[in-house]
Amino acid sequence: MSLRSINTPFVTPAAVVSSSITNKPQSFRFVSIPTTPPLAVNNLHSNLKLKPPPPFAKFRCSASALTPQLRDTLEKLVNSEKVVLFMKGTRDFPMCGFSNTVVQILKNLNVPFEDVNILENEMLRQGLKEYSSWPTFPQLYIGGEFFGGCDIALEAFQSGELQEVVERAICS
Repeated sequence: MSLRSINTPFVTPAAVVSSSITNKPQSFRFVSIPTTPPLAVNNLHSNLKLKPPPPFAKFRCSASALTPQLRDTLEKLVNSEKVVLFMKGTRDFPMCGFSNTVVQILKNLNVPFEDVNILENEMLRQGLKEYSSWPTFPQLYIGGEFFGGCDIALEAFQSGELQEVVERAICS
């Protein structure tokens, strides 16, 4: 195998300030700088011996995010109010269209509910997915039980089922 090197230029940004005044925008120009030739390699791979991966590398350890302590906290939280919505953002500032949809449904029904922003705590977010066996958010809990996500809440709202379930939970 013959040695081969290629000398190719590449473009790199070099910042040039257009003015000494800091509140004016800066302009950039792109300068072509030639690279040095890459290292030449001649049959180095033929002498390279790779070790097989260790036996433990075949198994991936997946620790549960739902610790017993987090499970207890979630139990208390979903039972603390009749309606609890785990969502991205807050009821006043939803950070996801699906979360906003469920908030608007609950507001339309004049349902008092507790909102929990799952974006503030990654452990809560991952643990809640295991707790409910539901991988996405928002997650709506009514009367301490998982009701569903956005699609289920929307369908139940349109059919009138959601209002019935909420009224039963609030009256109990």
